[in-house]
Amino acid sequence: MNLKDSYASVNNGEMFIKGMHISPYEQGNIFNKDPLRDRKLLMHKREINRFFGLSMRQGYSIIPLKVYFKGSKAKVEIALAKGKKLYDKREAAAAQDAKRAIDRSLKERNR
Repeated sequence: MNLKDSYASVNNGEMFIKGMHISPYEQGNIFNKDPLRDRKLLMHKREINRFFGLSMRQGYSIIPLKVYFKGSKAKVEIALAKGKKLYDKREAAAAQDAKRAIDRSLKERNR
């Protein structure tokens, strides 16, 4: 199972996870499902409306954090997250480059 680049969205009052990859069963047959198909989440209407209302704010999205099994059911933990702004990304990249340069110089000094 791969949650990278997956997100949840609300369509017609129902919540779906999109972009989540679940590998097909190897011993399966022609009835295996598409690994990237949208998957419906079973949630109370009140929870769906709450997430939908919060996700309508600019920059917020609903993302799955982890998948775990409880009994025979697979459960998905979801969260509301805000994406980085462009200037935040540039700042993080500059800090990472500076750290890499410091590590490189320390490594050369220890030789």
